[in-house]
Amino acid sequence: MVNELEFEKPVVELRKKIAELKEFTKNSEVDLSSEIEKLEARLTKLESEIYKNLTPWDRVQIARHPKRPTTLDYIERLFTDFLEMHGDRLYGDDEAIVSGIAKFHGVPVTVIGHQRGKDTKENIRRNFGMPHPEGYRKALRLMKQANKFGRPIICFLDTKGAYPGKAAEERGQSEAIARNLLEMAGFKVPIICVVIGEGASGGALAIGVGNHIHMLENSWYSVISPEGAAALLWKDSGLAKQAADTMKITAPDLKKMNIIDEIIPEVKGGAHRDVTLQAEEIELQIKKSLSELTKLSSDELVSHRYEKYKNMGEFTSLQENVKV
Repeated sequence: MVNELEFEKPVVELRKKIAELKEFTKNSEVDLSSEIEKLEARLTKLESEIYKNLTPWDRVQIARHPKRPTTLDYIERLFTDFLEMHGDRLYGDDEAIVSGIAKFHGVPVTVIGHQRGKDTKENIRRNFGMPHPEGYRKALRLMKQANKFGRPIICFLDTKGAYPGKAAEERGQSEAIARNLLEMAGFKVPIICVVIGEGASGGALAIGVGNHIHMLENSWYSVISPEGAAALLWKDSGLAKQAADTMKITAPDLKKMNIIDEIIPEVKGGAHRDVTLQAEEIELQIKKSLSELTKLSSDELVSHRYEKYKNMGEFTSLQENVKV
């Protein structure tokens, strides 16, 4: 059963009432069809109102839904002949990042993505999708291989952030992230990034330097989580909802600021409602991006990426106080 979120309670209660009336009708001679039709019409209207007017915090909750599809869920539905590769050839393997080679519509590609677990046991094994340095170095090893053999790179972003623990710092977490940013900027193959859930800080950006960056409608992408921002700004992580409302972390806001390229529509209620249908929406966008980017030369791809990041967002010159 799909877990319902707090803002979905009115919908859940109405669905339950409709189900009870239908069950009652089966076991009695009373005709309640007209009442059921009215309730179903009311349900349709209520769902439309709720899902068309989601707040930033609502979207954060959907992005964190325990049943939300992961990188491996999409790999299974989008690619063929996927061969996962392990290890960074320096320290070990990190299961918080999955990477490998596959085919997309018959075209060889390299696929990389954050991977969290579906239950407590798997989450512990995958460190809740928070990579150690060896995870980013594994990703970089696969990206260098893709660059060498001319394979497009497709990355799926879904992490609460890079693991901030002592072991990660001892093994060079900051350097690993910085190295990925530097190397990705110069790769001469198309890089397509899709934020499928949470996109937090350098932990996401370390595999997120792309020619095209897309976001699922109910994902979020930011330098810090709402809880982290609230703790820093107001010394109270409990104000995360207020922080989410002011941080501009959702796909519509980021599209307006030219941070992302396209918003990928989600199934009503969230991607977890129908993974196969959601994968089809992602497939359309990846196909479109590949069609556009493969027309560019290797040098043009690098220039395209450079110009993209140079022109992101808006800023004001402190010297002239002029909006640039």
